[in-house]
Amino acid sequence: MRRTRSTTRKSSLSKLLTGLVTLVGLLAYGVLSPTVAQAAQSPGTLATGLHISNGRLVEGNGNDFVMRGVNHAHTWYQGRTQQSLADIKALGANTVRVVLADGHRWSANSASDVANVIAQCKANRLICVLEVHDTTGYGEESAAGTLDEAADYWIGLKSVLAGEEDFIVINIGNEPWGNTDPDGWTAPTIAAIKKLRDAGLEHTIMVDAPNWGQDWQGVMRANAQSVYDADTTGNLIFSIHMYSVFDTAQEITDYLNAFVNAELPILIGEFGGPADQYGDPDEDTMMAAAQQLKLGYLAWSWSGNTDPILDLALNFDPTQLSSWGLRVFNGANGIARTAKEATVFSGGGSGDTQAPTAPGTPSASAVTATSATLGWTTATDNVGVTGYDIVRVSAGDETRVATSTTNTATVSGLTAETAYTFAVYAHDAAGNRSARSATVSVTTDKAASTPCSVGYRVVGEWPGGFQGEIRIGNPGTAAITGWKLAFAFADGQTFSNMWGGTATQSGGTVSVAPASYTTTIPAGGSVTVGFIANKGSTNTAPTAFTLNGSACTAS
Repeated sequence: MRRTRSTTRKSSLSKLLTGLVTLVGLLAYGVLSPTVAQAAQSPGTLATGLHISNGRLVEGNGNDFVMRGVNHAHTWYQGRTQQSLADIKALGANTVRVVLADGHRWSANSASDVANVIAQCKANRLICVLEVHDTTGYGEESAAGTLDEAADYWIGLKSVLAGEEDFIVINIGNEPWGNTDPDGWTAPTIAAIKKLRDAGLEHTIMVDAPNWGQDWQGVMRANAQSVYDADTTGNLIFSIHMYSVFDTAQEITDYLNAFVNAELPILIGEFGGPADQYGDPDEDTMMAAAQQLKLGYLAWSWSGNTDPILDLALNFDPTQLSSWGLRVFNGANGIARTAKEATVFSGGGSGDTQAPTAPGTPSASAVTATSATLGWTTATDNVGVTGYDIVRVSAGDETRVATSTTNTATVSGLTAETAYTFAVYAHDAAGNRSARSATVSVTTDKAASTPCSVGYRVVGEWPGGFQGEIRIGNPGTAAITGWKLAFAFADGQTFSNMWGGTATQSGGTVSVAPASYTTTIPAGGSVTVGFIANKGSTNTAPTAFTLNGSACTAS
């Protein structure tokens, strides 16, 4: 079994105050339900302050606000916060996520202390995400209890939060509950949101995923729409903590795109560490993916512990950035290159009002049954083009289907043998948008004849046992609802635990049925089943799989 990186850094913080906590996580996550509808198109009754519109975090004036910043563990380093926020701002960040405690596990941050944090954020022209760290699950707690307590804490701070909707985001609770029943997240989260709204708090609310924030069972991904719809103001953004669950660039982009395509707002609320230390892709991949999709990211952690941004964990010297810190701030996709100050601070550039020229007419290549790659001649701008929005045009309506920082983009999720029309807009750092390019028409290919694909891999091994995962893909144009996967073990392996499905085994013959949240494999999508199994001295992987009786290809 493999320790998640989020667990490692949280136990390091806890060790400073409460002793060593050893946390072990199972690595798997599900997929967004194909029944997810489009998110609400307006922020309800809210018209001022930070809010959500068309699945995007925007300022009171309607301009996009993309968070670029870091986490700061104020609860444990209160005496350092004033200078730390100034240093964080000086390096180019526009946002800081501040760790607080509500008294459940650590001493609560008082109303006067929180008011001072808010004042320091404003003095340093930083949007301030305030979060309660006590909700992190250690097995003995429930999401219902800790999130309800966190909601009470925020309500108790109403006097210092009121009127700060332009500057403050309320992150209800950090990584609510850990390695427990996945059904325990949705209802408590909805209850906490309702409690805050009933108390009159109108701020943007940030919701962390379960499973140490990493959603390895796909619970937030599958239930995000119902949680979003429960907030009648529509002023809600989801936060994914991208650590060890996200092993490949494809997994990173698949997860983020699932929310973007459904117009459900999301950002990367925590991520970070030395490249490949945990077998993960370089975190530059995460920053690049977020930048391409115009999503926010907040790196862990200014204050040190496991993977500090500062070279020496506790000296707080901004001239001693670690290699990780240098990548966060100055890398190809780093904060210093991509952050735009909130216009509420009269920032956002030098008053540039000139829009870029229209991009050239796009052309299509690499057309498949479910995707197409578009390319176009770059636009020009008096200051500089920062990105492109690719839209589908239909009967006079437009739907954004992709974004790009280059002059190419791949549009996925298309239907086989279907005609589409696409066009491109350019935009600059000040938010000015070009005229629309000319359109291109694309007809997708026929659906693939193979009914399924299966990828089998061993995640980790130890004497007598191993952890693995099986990814079942659906290359067809119609969703597969209800399925049975069959294969055979050759070396006497036997399952001891499974998530994402239920295994029935007779000798070496195995049959896997879906869990409730993986029962549907969307067209062009996949589901993942993870497991722990026993083994002997050898561990030969199965090579032949059938889905509902049809042979699958290896992937």
